[in-house]
Amino acid sequence: MKHMELHIIQSVPVACLNRDDLNSPKTAVFGGVQRARVSSQSWKRAIREMAKRSDNNVFKGNRSRRMVHELVKRLIERNTVKDIAAIIAEQVAGIVETIDSKIDVDGCKKIKTLMFFSDAEYDAIANAVTMEIKVAAEKVKNSSISIDAKKDALKKIEDKAKKEAAQKDLEKLEKELERDNKALLKAFGAKPIRDAIKSVQLKDAADIALFGRMVANDHSLTIEAASMFSHALSTHKVDNEIDFFAAVDDLQPKEESGAGMTSTLEFNSATYYRFAALNLEMLADNDHLASMSQAERQKVVRTFLEATIKAIPGARKNSMNGNTLPVYVLGIVREKGHPVQLINAFENPVRTSQGYVTKSIELLKAEYEKLKSTWEIEALFEEAIPDKNMNELLDGMVQHVI
Repeated sequence: MKHMELHIIQSVPVACLNRDDLNSPKTAVFGGVQRARVSSQSWKRAIREMAKRSDNNVFKGNRSRRMVHELVKRLIERNTVKDIAAIIAEQVAGIVETIDSKIDVDGCKKIKTLMFFSDAEYDAIANAVTMEIKVAAEKVKNSSISIDAKKDALKKIEDKAKKEAAQKDLEKLEKELERDNKALLKAFGAKPIRDAIKSVQLKDAADIALFGRMVANDHSLTIEAASMFSHALSTHKVDNEIDFFAAVDDLQPKEESGAGMTSTLEFNSATYYRFAALNLEMLADNDHLASMSQAERQKVVRTFLEATIKAIPGARKNSMNGNTLPVYVLGIVREKGHPVQLINAFENPVRTSQGYVTKSIELLKAEYEKLKSTWEIEALFEEAIPDKNMNELLDGMVQHVI
């Protein structure tokens, strides 16, 4: 497997980059001691957002439960009445994922799971809606209106015989609605939706190709992530600390004493080892970015690498601002084998009274040299920041994109 690897040492001061359910900085035990931890999911989101800001033409994927809303919006733009658009959108969303009972701010139903789709994929689904589908959706709408009216009338009937007759009429209408729903499903079922989504070939969704998509209801729409990330771990032992703070009430009378508010926040500071890899062969296959030219894929990979190096989770960005840049980045391209972390350089936690960065870099370099000699790991390319500047590192790596 031809792939790229990034091995990053990054020192972050007082911060809470990634919180757990108790609002404490996340931790993990490694090498028998507690480490500061930032989940891969947290750092990947920061990377996706930075990549989108850098190139919003090909990084247009959005994870959301508002699939129905997105489809309704596009169908209305194509001259479909809102009520009909909602029925069609719910039909599509119900095939891809389970519909939730919750309604969003625009009055559309949500799906139960966040789904990762691009603008072009939503547009392709909307473009696949035929007049036959609209007619079938209108029948569903009319049947639903008749059922609602019959239910309201049934509530007002007191005569037993009349109520039984009305109940039978309601049952007939419900069966008719069931037939109409089946007709709509036949008119616009799973295959047309699947074909419409696949027709765009992720041309505007490099982020979906890089970070993957899971669709439980239709595995043919699942896309395996071409990128791989580890949880960032501190190279040394870390204990979370507590910040007690007091806030002053600016309008508090002078005769009153004491703070307007007191509370606590947890934080830590750490030197992290971060690891990311990219499967270049997978990125270029038909399920990912084969529709792009090599030059376009090189641009995508360059954006991805730069965002992976620079991005940092934004938790408490105003009150603690943990934004830093890495102090060391080792970039590797290998023709074969699988990506290998260098985390075991720190299985024995760094212990020093002179800071962790210098020792962490030394241990990382030593671990890589040991792996190369022991396992005969060969690299097509290996350079590091600060020996090279970032542009030199990225230029060297993207030359190997398939």
